[in-house]
Amino acid sequence: MISKESLIRLQQDLPPNVKLVAVSKFKPIEDILQAYNLGVKDFAENRPQELSQKMGVLPDDIRWHFVGHLQTNKIKFIIERVNLIHSVDSLKLLREIDKEAFKKGVVVNILLQVYISSEVTKQGLSQIELNEIAEQNELFKNINICGVMGMASFTDDVEIIKEEFSNLRRVFDNLKLIYFSNNDQFCELSMGMSSDYKIAIQQGSTIVRIGSMIFGDR
Repeated sequence: MISKESLIRLQQDLPPNVKLVAVSKFKPIEDILQAYNLGVKDFAENRPQELSQKMGVLPDDIRWHFVGHLQTNKIKFIIERVNLIHSVDSLKLLREIDKEAFKKGVVVNILLQVYISSEVTKQGLSQIELNEIAEQNELFKNINICGVMGMASFTDDVEIIKEEFSNLRRVFDNLKLIYFSNNDQFCELSMGMSSDYKIAIQQGSTIVRIGSMIFGDR
């Protein structure tokens, strides 16, 4: 059962330039359909096989996002219908997605996951790794690099979260200026979840990934 009141309030609060992605991982089909019937069209999963199964039974006009750590041997489960992969955290993974997309004859939209948190459990690319990928961008014929994604530290300290999101915004702006200035598709800044999305929006987020606020705790 979803929180209809929270979802409606969230939809009303979000600026028109910020996309809501409902993180539906581990949630049943019925809950996703409830959110869908209230106007949500973007949903995110973090397990390839679960995403593949849900793609097969839910409405075709849903835009599916992948937000989990993606293993190279699981790319084939989602590559043909996923709208955006948020969590590309290595050059190796990027190359494998490009290779699999070429085999399937598709072009895949991805975001580069950036390490912005002080927590060692978080994943993401360093600035050096980001530059290395950006410099090779034109080699990936079956990939659109659409922007960056990051996860802030799990903390109640608003100033820490604000600083981490601000740093990610600077990373995005620098990549856009140096490497993607002529690429209109490089326009997405995916940051902000249920607990910190308002701070993320203040710092320039274009995509917020909301789970527990809509679907409740796992």
